[in-house]
Amino acid sequence: MTSKATGEQSNDSPQWQCVYKMKMDKRPIKIINSVSELHRLLTLPKPLHPLITLINHGDITSAPNQDNERLVLNFYNISIKRSFHGQMKYGKNYYDFDEGTMSFISPNQVISIDEDENRNKDGWSLMFHPDLIRNYNLSKTIHNYGFFAYEVNEALHLSEKEETIIENLIRNIEQEYQSNTDVYSQDVIVSNLELLLNYCNRFYNRQFVTRKLASNDLLVKFENILATYFNDSIETGLPTVNSLAQELNLSPSYLSDMLRTATGQNTQQHIHNKLIDKAKDILTTTNLSVGEIAHKLGFEYPQSFNKLFKNKTTFTPLEYRQSFN
Repeated sequence: MTSKATGEQSNDSPQWQCVYKMKMDKRPIKIINSVSELHRLLTLPKPLHPLITLINHGDITSAPNQDNERLVLNFYNISIKRSFHGQMKYGKNYYDFDEGTMSFISPNQVISIDEDENRNKDGWSLMFHPDLIRNYNLSKTIHNYGFFAYEVNEALHLSEKEETIIENLIRNIEQEYQSNTDVYSQDVIVSNLELLLNYCNRFYNRQFVTRKLASNDLLVKFENILATYFNDSIETGLPTVNSLAQELNLSPSYLSDMLRTATGQNTQQHIHNKLIDKAKDILTTTNLSVGEIAHKLGFEYPQSFNKLFKNKTTFTPLEYRQSFN
């Protein structure tokens, strides 16, 4: 697999590989709606719980022919792969947080199953149906865990200590759904799931910090792209989070989370800040009308420009211009 963020060849992807935005891929898609259906597909024993399962990658002895079929899993997938061999390069530096590599996939993503027998199969995938958390607060907040929207090459690389914490929580969940069900079973499972996701948030933040030089490289590239856009091509329309992430070969969620950790602001806030700075320059150095400035900055309607400018500065564009006269 080639890491989009670094261009380096990497074998750090989990046994389950998510393939996002598969353009021009005409292979048939098989939709898997239940944990039981997935177990049958992989010729695994019947699951012990209808809404959650933990699959050891080494137990997968057969898989769909990836040349002929793709899968859409209608549940969440949290995977880990261990025993990474070789150095992990991120940006211009090598790091040793490769004891375990985690990836996260939200429902309804197109994936394929890696059948390469030469790959290390030491790892697991925890899968749970959205119905498991339907009546819990986690159902409302799970979208806040941005790593479910990351690309596979933006995986979480765990230290040995971090992996131990994750493994303990996974075993708690496994033990709970394997035990006799009572009125507290689902509460305990969901509580452990939420704790697991919160730890992953913490560990991702650590990853952004420990790989600060790489993040700084990306930040410089981001600022250069944004500056070029506002200097050269702003009249073609405002830059978007998606377009900027694409130029950096990152997922939009990963870019925003990286920027938030490094600067305290997400991608959209950076775009707006650059936009306001550009607007201030034009307001104070030209006689263009507010409507002309709005058009020059890529706004279809001057009202939208006025609203954003006042929201960011507490002044209308005209008030700001008049304050310099």
